[in-house]
This record gives sequence, C-alpha cells and structure tokens, in this order.
Amino acid sequence: MAGGRGSRMGGHIEKPLLEISGKSMLQRVVEALSSTNSIDRIVVASSNTTPATTTEAKRLGVQTIITPGSGFEEDMRFVIHHLSLNDTLVISCDLPFVTVDIVEKAIRKYRDTRKPALAVMAPAELYEKFGTKPGYVFEIDGKKLVPVGINIIDGRRIDEGTLEQTELIINSEEAVFNVNTPHELDAARKRSQTATERP
Repeated sequence: MAGGRGSRMGGHIEKPLLEISGKSMLQRVVEALSSTNSIDRIVVASSNTTPATTTEAKRLGVQTIITPGSGFEEDMRFVIHHLSLNDTLVISCDLPFVTVDIVEKAIRKYRDTRKPALAVMAPAELYEKFGTKPGYVFEIDGKKLVPVGINIIDGRRIDEGTLEQTELIINSEEAVFNVNTPHELDAARKRSQTATERP
C-alpha cells in the first residue's frame, strides 16, 4: 500500500520514496517480499497523489495499480476486487525494516489457523522503548498491542464485514518502525546507520 499522501512528513518527496541508508522505503519492502518464498505476486498500490512511486515501482520490476486514493481500507478493497485476489498479504510501504522472517511467520500462522484474517501486532511497550507513538493501541487478552501494518485477508470474503481474525504478536524492533512522522524517519535512519556501523 503506497498511495497515501504522507502529509505528516512535510517535504516534497513522496513518503514511499524517502530513503534510509540509500534505499527508499518502497524498495526495502519490495526486496523483503521478493525474498519471501511464499509470495507469488507483488503489486504496489499507488494513487494519483504518488505518481513518482508508481514510476519507481515499475523500475523495481513489480506490478502497479492506481487506486482512487480514498483511504487505506477503501483502496485495499479496490485492489482486491479489481484483481480478484484470494489470500492477500497487505503491507504498508512505510515498514523499512520488515524482514522475510516476519512475513513468513505471518503467512504460516494464517495458514495454520485457517481464519479468514490475520493481523500482525507488537507490544505497545516496544514503541515506548524507541520513542515512537503508535496510532492505535488495542487491548487483547489483557495485553496492549499495536497493529504494525501487516495483515492477511481472504480476498474472497472481503465483503462479509468484520471477519474472524487471529493475531500474530511480534516482539521485534524491526516490526515497530512504521514511519509516519519526521521524528520516526530520523529514528529509522539512526537505527539503520547504527546497524551498518556495527563490526
């Protein structure tokens, strides 16, 4: 999902194209998905507000689709309907440190539970540790959890309303760097630089 305005970021660069250690966030997510054996097809959902992102996705060799830009959920539904998708992993383009391991774990749990939807969540305290403020916090089974921006849904059931869902709780710092503000971008860049400097 790469069609949002990213208005909180300021600046003139489309959010998916903001770079961390020389790679755009879009490229980082595409590379992780490309290395995941369980992924059959990658589609970048952009919009008229992210034309440069569409161009970059094509350069990266992945399929693109222009959504109406009506909002995350509306655009997700548009893509699933337009492409007649079945099991669909939906991921935000602003997760620069997503790993193959996280994606594979989500897919395995989705398949094992046989529920029509899965959400990847992280403990709220992880966000506090890195000084970022989550947009949404849910209490599930007595735990405060934050959706990280990775979901899997059975596209054949997209119009059924609220679907039965399972959660995969990831206690990993790679999962909590969801870049929505300049502060979070700075934190992600510092983390990447520190990781690069380690011997």
